[in-house]
Amino acid sequence: MTTLAPPPAPTTRDGRHRAAPPAARSRLRALFTGPPEDPRWARPALWAILVLATALYAWNMSSISGNTFYDAAVYSGTRSWKAFFFGALDSGSFITVDKPPFALWVMGLSARVLGYGTWQLMLPMVALGTGSVALLYRMVKRDFGAAAATIAALALTLTPITVAITRDTNPDPVLVFLMLLGAAALMKAVRTGKLMPLVWSGVAIGFAFNTKMMQAYVVLPAFFLVYLWATPLGLGRRIRNLAVGTVALVVSSAWWMVVVDLVPASSRPYIGGSTDNTVWDLVIGYNGFGRIFGASSSVGSQGNGASFGGEAGLYRLFNSIMGGQISWLIPFALVALIGGLVLRGRAPRTDAKRAALLLWGGWFVLHYLTFALAEGTFHPYYVTAMAPGIAALAGIGGVMLYRAFREGSAAVGVPPRERVRAWGRVWVLPAAIAGSTVWAVVLLQRVSGSGTLYTVAEVVAGVAGAVAVIGLLLGRFTGRQRLTGIAALAAVVALLAGPAAYAASAAGSSTNGTNPTAGPSTGGMGGGGGMGGGQRPSGSGGPGGGTGTSNSGSAPSGSSSSSSSTSQSASGRTAGGMGDTQVSSAMISYLKKNQDGATWLVAVATDQTASSIILESGEPVISMGGWSGSDNAMTLAKLKSLVKAGKLHYIVVSDSGQGSSNSEISTWVKKNGTAVSAYSGLYRLG
Repeated sequence: MTTLAPPPAPTTRDGRHRAAPPAARSRLRALFTGPPEDPRWARPALWAILVLATALYAWNMSSISGNTFYDAAVYSGTRSWKAFFFGALDSGSFITVDKPPFALWVMGLSARVLGYGTWQLMLPMVALGTGSVALLYRMVKRDFGAAAATIAALALTLTPITVAITRDTNPDPVLVFLMLLGAAALMKAVRTGKLMPLVWSGVAIGFAFNTKMMQAYVVLPAFFLVYLWATPLGLGRRIRNLAVGTVALVVSSAWWMVVVDLVPASSRPYIGGSTDNTVWDLVIGYNGFGRIFGASSSVGSQGNGASFGGEAGLYRLFNSIMGGQISWLIPFALVALIGGLVLRGRAPRTDAKRAALLLWGGWFVLHYLTFALAEGTFHPYYVTAMAPGIAALAGIGGVMLYRAFREGSAAVGVPPRERVRAWGRVWVLPAAIAGSTVWAVVLLQRVSGSGTLYTVAEVVAGVAGAVAVIGLLLGRFTGRQRLTGIAALAAVVALLAGPAAYAASAAGSSTNGTNPTAGPSTGGMGGGGGMGGGQRPSGSGGPGGGTGTSNSGSAPSGSSSSSSSTSQSASGRTAGGMGDTQVSSAMISYLKKNQDGATWLVAVATDQTASSIILESGEPVISMGGWSGSDNAMTLAKLKSLVKAGKLHYIVVSDSGQGSSNSEISTWVKKNGTAVSAYSGLYRLG
């Protein structure tokens, strides 16, 4: 028996033995070049996309004007661990924001370590946005290869509303990343049949729940369906594992809510947005069914949402407000989903590719129906949650349809029936590209007068789309495979030219604020829709936002940021009878000089007024009525107690009040307080 001699050790030019590269060096090289089985272009393309994503999300980051509502809560959390845990708007912990605090914790930890300021709050958002792109790439690549993953990652990177919201301090980038983590763990559980990945999937969605509550659960029907259908286990074990994963989901979702509701109301902040000072009411009402049906016991569910995203209906995501934000690839994604499922129709139950199609298809369809038909408060930036589903289907479906196109084009010498079926596949890809290109041109036509960028994008999309369709058909009839490859690249350009223009516009904006959108203004604040409790200030973005009159990126006085505080005023005209006034920088200076040891600088009507004052003054401020001015956070008895204890000296009231409790407070303040004549509506108590 002969044995093979080991290969000679590598040598240098002078004949000396060269040391083999250490394992760490090999791993580092693989990080940039990718595994050997990948195409040579795959890993450099991924790095280029990640650099592009980071650039879009972080460009001029230090000047971004985010959401003053959440910015103030993050700042308050850096001043008080109690405010940090509860997600209180003010460091005195009088009232919470109207969302659970996980996203605030993420930004707050960054601010505690690096100091409070715009870039410190934005840094984790940019990291999570880029991380979502990388995670989507990894998930798609595993089942469909580098080409599909690259297209999916690029499509997600260039989704206009995703760029806009990632350049903001709303919690949605955190939500999307956690949902993708849950999806990645779920697919691992489906492939391996192991229990723990399913448990971790439930934990990830639970933390997503503690970011935006019920919105995190939109994907759950797809998760359950995919696991029950495609996991390589017996039905009994699948059901048992799913029950265990559901327990993990419930525990991960409910722990903060249970802890908060068990704390006596006198020892914690009022739960902003609720009607009975419980997180449970916030889950079911304001952040739950109120968003879907537009009416519940919660004050936050009033209004039909048309002021922000247009009228509810299946066409909503294609209208003049929403179309440019998310709809570019929806037609292609729908064709890709149907075509992909048809192509995998005879695959075994446990087929990983079909399971992935069901996951991303369910992600897309469930979000589409939820956002299109929701009759409650609806903001355009909510739809960033559906972007991973659309992007994944675009990448997966594009590659699958392209392969079907090439196979159909080569259908020679097969039985006539099979040949007809193969040729039928040939027309799906050109038709999908043509339809999506036409829709892109329509969207760009809507804003053709808004700048050269959109005109150029329209021309590029139209020309590239025509080249793609003609090139595919010529390649089909001439048999030139290289021509079809060039046509496929042209199709990618055609479908992403419009989103790229909008994404570039969003990256160049530093005023996203409370209702961030990409591209030209399309009237997102118009269209009616009653605002329960009174008229909101002009420029307000709705729940989870501020007035837009204060530079939320500026650090409060005394904070550790290098940013300077602003001197702009904050409009506080709101419902409820305690806010129809303006709080100026001069008033804030007066209040700070005369605070006299009080815990709170002043009490005002609403969150948006309070948050602006908190950011400018660096002091705790009471929001008596939450976002809309209709929360029952402040009662007359509570006000008297605070005044008697010396914790509050000043309050802003007005004569436009409605509601018995607010009118009662206004009447008592005017009778027992001393009006500060220099500032309308300001009273000194005690």
